[in-house]
Amino acid sequence: MKLILSFLCLIFSFSLYALDISVSYATFKGDKSDYIEVYLYAVGSTLEQKNIGPQIQSSIEVTILFKQDGNIVQFDKFLLNGPLSAEPSDFMDLKRYGLSPGKYQMEVTVIDQNKLENQGTFKSDVFKIDYTESKVALSDIQLLTSCKGATEPSAFVKNGYFMEPTPFNFYNKNLETLFFYNEIYNTNLLEEKTFVVSYSITQDSKLANNKEVVIGHKTKKTAENAILMMPIDIAPLASGNYILSVHVKDGDQVLAQKAIPFQRLNPYVQPKFEESESFDITTTFVEDLSKDDLIYSLRAIMPLISSTDAKILNGILANEDPVKLKSRLFTFWANKDPNKPKEAYDKYMVVARAVDNQFNSGLGHGFESDRGFIFLKYGRPTNMISVSDEPESAPYEIWFYDQFPFTGQSDVKFLFYNPSYAAGQYQLLHSNCRGEINDPTWVVKLYKNIDQRDIVGKDYLNANEIQDGNNRNAVRYFNDF
Repeated sequence: MKLILSFLCLIFSFSLYALDISVSYATFKGDKSDYIEVYLYAVGSTLEQKNIGPQIQSSIEVTILFKQDGNIVQFDKFLLNGPLSAEPSDFMDLKRYGLSPGKYQMEVTVIDQNKLENQGTFKSDVFKIDYTESKVALSDIQLLTSCKGATEPSAFVKNGYFMEPTPFNFYNKNLETLFFYNEIYNTNLLEEKTFVVSYSITQDSKLANNKEVVIGHKTKKTAENAILMMPIDIAPLASGNYILSVHVKDGDQVLAQKAIPFQRLNPYVQPKFEESESFDITTTFVEDLSKDDLIYSLRAIMPLISSTDAKILNGILANEDPVKLKSRLFTFWANKDPNKPKEAYDKYMVVARAVDNQFNSGLGHGFESDRGFIFLKYGRPTNMISVSDEPESAPYEIWFYDQFPFTGQSDVKFLFYNPSYAAGQYQLLHSNCRGEINDPTWVVKLYKNIDQRDIVGKDYLNANEIQDGNNRNAVRYFNDF
């Protein structure tokens, strides 16, 4: 799940046991008092479901506290039920609370009503709400997944529009437009009849040098309360952390500004952190690595890169130029995590070294073996079967993955076998994973010691079935496990 607590901290989320909840908020100026909107989003698949007839439903108890100097000044407690449906469904809610000017901390407790131990309590940072001064001001920014005209009343309707909050401030690969809503107060105090609002998206990364990737401007009429509701095309944005900023300007003078962080996942666009001449590689973690460490670390990332990039990397490894080795390693991890490339590298290398030890057979590194390669590429399997005592087959292992987000599949399997019987030298023989080896004749190759009369059909070279037998379990394991 996504954890976004940086910058203005207008969203927080948590995962405890299986619970996955997003809570975000934004403050606004009201006609009678300032107020806060609290947005809740529950991931239905992480909640216990209750059978109600032929359908199921989830339910959570939510407690919201507002505190000042540790004292509770406002309190709300309510039940929130998910929709009745055949499958677990996500659901959301919005609450508004009037608050007097001052500094507050919000505390939210959520309890799964169908599994009481599935609960969590979390606190926001201290925030200030005060729109009473006679000066130009901005409300908090509300990030939206969608925005459309409303025909029916709803808590999510404001100024005639149904506005769906973005859970976790996270835009996945299927969302190509970022909508945001912002209110601008007291521009009627300005001498001019119009004013300019500027907005920008900046990559939140030291490596990117805070480069603005989206910039826009809008001229609006002065008013006591003006509305800014904008769509931004984020299809070209690569995966990463970003900051959306809004500025109200009078000429070159900035009168008010607000910002909010968000995350983007976009595998269709590759980040463009090339081996940068403008970035001093000597200030990064790779500078302290020896040449042997650099080569080892670069070989360990082979499962994570494309075949084209692998060819380029092999050329760099063959040349052994220390500058290029450092630059390539840093560039890779800067692409993975622009904010904390060293932490991402360290975390991965712990796994890579463990995989190297686990699958090392004396021929290259363990992560260069088929099993090690698949482990680093796709992660730990859900289950595994290892068989070494079937007399008619080579030793084999079958790895099972219940869920497989890499291809959108479920129930993915990999079958490795050891035709040489040498210690640890397993090869990938067959898989139902898209893009991996899929050999229709795998059964015959695995059971190479059987009598040819047990092969189904007369074309022994291309046969893909054998007669069933008591000690021939691989097909059953692969198909029925």
